[in-house]
Amino acid sequence: MTSGIRTRFLAAIVLILAAMLFSPDLGRAQSSAAAALTGRISSQEEGTMEGVLVTVRKEGSPFTITVASDRQGRYSFPQNRLEPGLYSLNIRAVGYEIDLVKVEVAAEKAATADLKLRRTKDLAAQLTDAEWFLSWPGAREAKMPFFRDPTYKHFNGCHTIEEMARSRYTPDGFDTVLQRGAGCDDSAVPPARDDAAATRQDAGGTTRRNVTDETREPFTRKDSEYLSTINLSKVSKWEYSLKMLPRPAGRATRMVVTEYDLPRAGAQPHDVVMAPDGMIWYADFGKQFIGKLDPKTAKVVEYTVPTIRPGHNTGMNNYQVDEQGNLWIAMFAQAGLAKFDPKTEKFQVWGLPKELQSSVRRTVFVEARYNAVDGKVWLGGGQEGQNFRVDLKSGNWEVFDEKSHLLDLPKGARAASRPHASYSISSDSKNNLYLLDIASEYIIKVDAKTLKATYYETPTFNSRVRRGNMDPQDRLWFAEHGANKIGMFDTKTERFQEWELPTPFSNPYDAILDKNGDVWTGGMTSDRIARLNPKTGEITSYLMPQNTNVRRVFVDNSTTPVTFWVGNNNKASIVKVEPLD
Repeated sequence: MTSGIRTRFLAAIVLILAAMLFSPDLGRAQSSAAAALTGRISSQEEGTMEGVLVTVRKEGSPFTITVASDRQGRYSFPQNRLEPGLYSLNIRAVGYEIDLVKVEVAAEKAATADLKLRRTKDLAAQLTDAEWFLSWPGAREAKMPFFRDPTYKHFNGCHTIEEMARSRYTPDGFDTVLQRGAGCDDSAVPPARDDAAATRQDAGGTTRRNVTDETREPFTRKDSEYLSTINLSKVSKWEYSLKMLPRPAGRATRMVVTEYDLPRAGAQPHDVVMAPDGMIWYADFGKQFIGKLDPKTAKVVEYTVPTIRPGHNTGMNNYQVDEQGNLWIAMFAQAGLAKFDPKTEKFQVWGLPKELQSSVRRTVFVEARYNAVDGKVWLGGGQEGQNFRVDLKSGNWEVFDEKSHLLDLPKGARAASRPHASYSISSDSKNNLYLLDIASEYIIKVDAKTLKATYYETPTFNSRVRRGNMDPQDRLWFAEHGANKIGMFDTKTERFQEWELPTPFSNPYDAILDKNGDVWTGGMTSDRIARLNPKTGEITSYLMPQNTNVRRVFVDNSTTPVTFWVGNNNKASIVKVEPLD
């Protein structure tokens, strides 16, 4: 062998060894050698199975840990994630099931549990709402009334879609049920928890708030007739096939999910945000509490938010944490603004002035990040297009009424003929307000100095803009709830961009940009957290271990990779998602 051939041969060997060394699958195999628990997953139908979620809980632990199987069907829990002890093990893979498995994990020794899955006997019980929407026959338009926000006939805010499909109601029966569902308060969730004087239970077991003053878009006879074609009112078995979304694959399997149980039964962690000191805070959607979770110890402490309007509903929808760690809270039906200082554990409250107390029913959203610009905090989400600005020093309240500003639009302007209902709010670095219009397709800017409103139309008609976050460059990233898209509005260039989610009927709720330029959102109906690379358009969808009613989303940029946080509003838990790349 000549020296030249020998050199090329050795170089080829080096390349092959390098490829093996840095192979993702070999990397997993190497990490599994240091695993606390590992195994392979298979079934008779598929052989080895990728994308199966494996969840473990140590006896007596207040949290679960979940990983996903790779292309070879292997799952692996790192040693630093599982302490020695007895663990219960379960899986999530639509169409499959296993009996609960118990595994003893020892120190410095990998436990092994290979899992053989079997076909489930009740596929319908495993489907997400998104999969039910996919399965129902008919055009998308027929399904949309049951897909939207509660204020706009998003019926699964009170019931699950599965219950609709299993019911035996005729059109006449659905007429009654749908109207009753439309009367549910925004915070009504199954199962019912009727422990407040302001609530009552209907015959179907759903907790209903006294919301007679709420304006609801009515269901129609056409809606009732459609539902009677997809349920069991005329047949003993559904005549349409039940469709499953594909399991995670590739990058979507590279994650670790930790889900922390909250100690108070019935807690509804709507908004979850991390404070500068690493503590996780949540606002309860149904009760007058804010809570703090220590991720290192899983300890939870709750604080009672003042009640300033006795007899009105309790619970909060939105709050913010400022750079000093103070919490700014929109008090919802208590109709006010509160500030909580975690250091002193004291609240400061700005209540409605007397002249507004009879006409204002709620303050739902707060925007306080740039209050240092002018000493003012924005509040939004009032009924009938009411939004507010509070002067922190004087306590003076200003009212911004969207309807009156519609009259200022040029004659024939398309925005003047469209329905409007601002949902969440955001502000730019100059403390200008931006309203996200869930009734149609607008971002509405309110100038901080003149209070003049400018209407910007999203590229997608009827996109139903829901919630979003302003980034450091004054770009607003938001979820298009009705269009199944992530949107971005550059407030400086006044231009939009949109990206459609790969999972249909996901119901995206919120969107936020991370330090790497990726954008995160969550599907309310699909149990999937989506990660968008805006430059390439690539979207990675991480499946959650259980039904996850996603609301506000948050990203911790202090870690590498970043860490995603969200509250599970229907399961009294807080979810941490750690992507491995």
